[in-house]
This record gives sequence, structure tokens and C-alpha cells, in this order.
Amino acid sequence: MQILNDLRRAGLIDSRRGKSGGYLLGRAPEAITLRQVVEAVDPSLLQCSVAREGESGQSVHHAWDQVSSSLRQALEKITVETLASNPGGPMFYI
Repeated sequence: MQILNDLRRAGLIDSRRGKSGGYLLGRAPEAITLRQVVEAVDPSLLQCSVAREGESGQSVHHAWDQVSSSLRQALEKITVETLASNPGGPMFYI
């Protein structure tokens, strides 16, 4: 339930109460990227948490910055529409 609340707060889904209530996308599927989903649910995955101290700290921090940047760029290219448009692919249930 926490994930749904995170997604709702980010404006990625809407919730409706009542007999015919439930969850629906807050925007068009082509307007929701996996980066937005990750940033809403677990933004620490995209942040560099490596300390710069020590002999190798700066090098490791720089390397992680590059990996993190590549991950953000890749996630930005994948949308909910992209995931849903795979005919014969798996069905996703929440």
C-alpha cells in the first residue's frame, strides 16, 4: 500500500473510493517514465551514496556518478506505454 501512496503523491496514479473505486493512471501512459516511478518509490536508487573520503573514495564516487547518470537516462527512455505495448508479454497486477 505504501508504494501506491508514493505513486499517488507523485501524481503518477489517482485513487478513487467507493463501489467502483480503485487506482488508475494519473497521466497518459506515454507521459510516465520508469525514472519517475523509481524517483517516487525509491529515489535512493538513483543517488550516489558513496563517500568521497579515503584513497579511492573520489574515484569510486566519480564512477558511481557515471553509472547513476546512465541509469537515469535509460529509465527516462522507458515509459509505461512501452511496457504495456509488448503483445504476448506478461500481465502486471498490483
